[in-house]
Amino acid sequence: MRRRYRRERGTKVVKRILQGVGVLILLALFVIAGSVVRFDKSKEELLPKYANEASQFITLPDGAVAHVRDQGNKTGPVLVLIHGSNASLHTWEPWARLLGGSYRVVTMDMPGHGLTGAVPNDDYSRTGMVTFVHEVTQRLGLTRYALGGNSMGGGVAAQYAESFPDEVAALVLVDAAGIPRKPQPGGKIPLAFRLAQIPVLNKILLYVTPRSMIAEGLHKVFVDQSKVTDEMVERYYDLTLYDGNRRATGIRFRLPPDDGAVAEQLGAIKAPTLILWGDKDGLIPVEYAGEFAKRIPGSKVVIYPDVGHIPMEEVPEKSAADVAAFLGLTFAAEAAGMPPVPVETAPVHHDGKIEVMPISPE
Repeated sequence: MRRRYRRERGTKVVKRILQGVGVLILLALFVIAGSVVRFDKSKEELLPKYANEASQFITLPDGAVAHVRDQGNKTGPVLVLIHGSNASLHTWEPWARLLGGSYRVVTMDMPGHGLTGAVPNDDYSRTGMVTFVHEVTQRLGLTRYALGGNSMGGGVAAQYAESFPDEVAALVLVDAAGIPRKPQPGGKIPLAFRLAQIPVLNKILLYVTPRSMIAEGLHKVFVDQSKVTDEMVERYYDLTLYDGNRRATGIRFRLPPDDGAVAEQLGAIKAPTLILWGDKDGLIPVEYAGEFAKRIPGSKVVIYPDVGHIPMEEVPEKSAADVAAFLGLTFAAEAAGMPPVPVETAPVHHDGKIEVMPISPE
């Protein structure tokens, strides 16, 4: 009897120990989850931080609310700029500041990005983004303007110029997507981009988005590491977590590639075109600057030595000066009813020097 009592008592003690261990494990899991799981950030939290006096929120026909900034010289020629993947309109602020004395500079957060956030139709395709940009320009009453884009935004700008040739007076492509690319070494591609393309793992990114992963991605797209400030990392991180943006990114990365469709029509672009590229771009290598130049008749190329994927932020003064020179000649020629500036006058930065490099289509 006594032996049985001891056995039962020992069993109860073991159960209590196991229950205690189980509670500790659950607490540990909650602590771990709390340290890595990040919920979406609300409009109320981020609007005061990332909108300013130039910000407008324009409701479009499908119910999307576009965050737009319309800055600079309101009577000058118009320059519309489209940012890249997982960026925001803030990437263009250096150009808005440097070009705003002469140009009206319009920037916008694309669908699934920045303070525009998720859109009601969940269309994050390149064609959907072309429609989005066109609806914004129509709401602003723009009929003729220069159009520029970086990375993803460059592919959107190229397709836009193909779709609305009468509206695009000039095209500026900055380390642009839009031509099918060979696979790049994994070490050169930001971890967030690689994970977003892997089934199951991309679902985890809806909840687990470490700040360190955002920082890693930014460090990979700049050569000058001093440009990657704590403020920049915080902005990219906050806007990645803006309500609905991570889900939208997941949808976008699951879409089939469509660079081929854009590339096939590049030869039809009639707008004078300036192609800017960092020669150390590990995301879209500099060789694709030449590929764009071969396909777009009369295009001009500027290559920046020791610069990465985002020249407008890494070398804002140099890149803005090149854009100002190009647009000044282009708009002056158009106003005078003259043809675009001849290609042989195009400045090309090569190994830090300015030289002339004629470019003609294949």
